[in-house]
Amino acid sequence: MRVAVVAGPDPGHAFPAIALCLRFLAAGDEPVLFTGPRWFDAALGAGIGVRRLKGLAPRPTDDDTDAGQRIHERAAHISTEILPDLSAMLPELVVSDVLTAGGGMAAERLGVPWVELSPHPLYLPSKALPPIGSGLAPGAGLRGRARDGVLRTMTARALRHGRRQRGVARESVGLPAVDPGPAARLIATLPALEVPRPDWPESAYVVGPLLWEPTEAILDLPPGDGPLVMVAPSTAHTGVAGMVDDVLAALDGTGVRVAISMLDTPPADLPRWATAGLGRQDVLLTHASAVIGGGGHGLLAKSLSAGVPIVTVPGGGDQWELANRAARQGSSIIVRPPSTHALRAAVHEILTDPRYATAAADAAAPTSLRDPVAVCRHTLRTVHP
Repeated sequence: MRVAVVAGPDPGHAFPAIALCLRFLAAGDEPVLFTGPRWFDAALGAGIGVRRLKGLAPRPTDDDTDAGQRIHERAAHISTEILPDLSAMLPELVVSDVLTAGGGMAAERLGVPWVELSPHPLYLPSKALPPIGSGLAPGAGLRGRARDGVLRTMTARALRHGRRQRGVARESVGLPAVDPGPAARLIATLPALEVPRPDWPESAYVVGPLLWEPTEAILDLPPGDGPLVMVAPSTAHTGVAGMVDDVLAALDGTGVRVAISMLDTPPADLPRWATAGLGRQDVLLTHASAVIGGGGHGLLAKSLSAGVPIVTVPGGGDQWELANRAARQGSSIIVRPPSTHALRAAVHEILTDPRYATAAADAAAPTSLRDPVAVCRHTLRTVHP
């Protein structure tokens, strides 16, 4: 099966796409990854074919004050930019990241079936849940359900406006205004981070986190035998700034060791009980008693898959939603806004109260997941029997 996998270059979306490509390779398929050039060498080294995801650069016509317009118009533009390369590889199936909607539009323009990859829980609106992003648990009782109904009404106008914008963008590239959506959705999350809903789409499948390490390097651990706390600053532009400095100030003198895992240049002049740099997080997690991170899905899923509880310092985007889901599950403490006192107290609580480690182990427990490659093959057979 020739598969084009389309995802933007942000680590939270490129890494799951690369992990999925590796799953396709292992199954004997032929994946080609469309993404930013930052990850070309790593993907090629793993045997994955790559193409540049064109159309990512900002345009003078983009309206940064209108996120909906920018997203949908950019998707239409990307679909036009990648259409020649996508057509040339003759894909049988396209898998498009949920934020890179241009991949789905391009597939539709070619008449090729496509599947949406969500590297996080299902974020479609539901008739029984509060709006995604609120961080709220589903309301209980008459009052709770009424609250959720009011909140859904308040967001309904924005959703309708977004659908109109998407329709206009689709028509600009010759597609019908009404979006039929993907043939299937791969929900690449832990079941522990999902919320039950009565209107779960039949074509949505929870496949578990798609995790990939961008390096083979192993980060040296700080000396000593104190508990190890892994710190991973958010890679998203909406993440909280200055987390490393806040954490080092908070944990100074507590007797813990700190390992800071980061893609960027590590800070200089670290204390003796801390280390920083690029290293395999999955290896680091085998030594960690706790994690501090921004609440992005990649780190959250990786930490809980390893059974390690996490102190979450959420920023923007979906980090507030995810942080609250993990906190309700019992494996996380939310610190917002960050402060020296709050961070120190949260780490102390997680290290001394076994309930958090138990909840993280529960989240990591084996459960029923669908194989994403099998879902894609089944989808292709269904569309083209």
